[in-house]
Amino acid sequence: MDLAYIPSPSTGVIHLGPIPLRGYAFCIIIGVFVAVWLGNRRWIARGGKPGTVADIAVWAVPFGLVGGRLYHVITDYQLYFGEGRNWVDAFKIWEGGLGIWGAIALGAVGAWIGCRLRGIPLPAWADALAPGIALAQACGRWGNWFNQELYGRATDLPWALKISEGPNRVAGTYHPTFLYESLWCVGVALLVIWADRRFKLGHGRAFALYVAAYCVGRGWIEYMRVDEAHHILGVRLNVWTSIVVFLLAVTYLVLSAKLRPGREAIVEPDREPSGGSEPAAEAGSEPATAKAGAASAVKAGSGSATATAKAGAGAVPKAGSEPAVKADAPKTGADADPKAGATAEDKSTGGDEAAGAKAPEAKKL
Repeated sequence: MDLAYIPSPSTGVIHLGPIPLRGYAFCIIIGVFVAVWLGNRRWIARGGKPGTVADIAVWAVPFGLVGGRLYHVITDYQLYFGEGRNWVDAFKIWEGGLGIWGAIALGAVGAWIGCRLRGIPLPAWADALAPGIALAQACGRWGNWFNQELYGRATDLPWALKISEGPNRVAGTYHPTFLYESLWCVGVALLVIWADRRFKLGHGRAFALYVAAYCVGRGWIEYMRVDEAHHILGVRLNVWTSIVVFLLAVTYLVLSAKLRPGREAIVEPDREPSGGSEPAAEAGSEPATAKAGAASAVKAGSGSATATAKAGAGAVPKAGSEPAVKADAPKTGADADPKAGATAEDKSTGGDEAAGAKAPEAKKL
């Protein structure tokens, strides 16, 4: 008697009127949003622009879905092209069946196209997105739970997954390999984030670390599965794939660290026009010319009208000669003090001309 187990959903689809809402599709969509959200934050932290990750994901995601489905159909062709099978089922992606190896391979092609269009290096973009891809896989694996697929050997552990009777499956309790892989992917994401901060990984090494770490977990998890699969030398095909891809990722890590150490200084070049300052100069050319002319006049001490007006205005609070003359209008020219008529402007610019201009006015009064 099983006292504890993880129950499986009775159905993987909920109908909202005529519209089917499938749990598998929801898990994939949630994973894509998580990957883009985290990737965008990491891209901005590296000096990139907001929105670039999403723009490139528009290319990468469709290519990845097609690649993942192709890998699954090719490696499990007997499910769709065998005797009594309907080849049309190969297009029913909502029923499950995405190979991560094909998704990453063809998704990289789509990402390369997007990066080329934006003029940014693909390895830098892949480094920013690597932890998000791992979290997307963690979310996507729960789609297998909705479809009651990809479980492991029979077990009576407290966390065993209960599977109901159905096509190509026997009722019982099994290892929840979907849960093992989901938790492993979360750990891979945390590992990549930590290592990237600690060692400043660049030039695709954060992505290579994600690939290598994922392959380690996928190898032992794949070994536990009991669903139908092709074998080579008695070992499941995906186990061999994990080994080969792991070796390639580690090789890239080592060689890249020697050939291109450090991290990219610039991940997204500024796409603004190089002569961007010229329009601003043209728009403000007249005020700028006026200011420059005024500054030149003051420095040269030319006694221009503008400089004189500024100096005269600033001199009013000091000597107050001109207002004083007007206030003492009854006084004769003899009583007027010539020195009192000299302003701060006269002193700073040698204002003989200004003093001379005011003397007749005083005599007239």
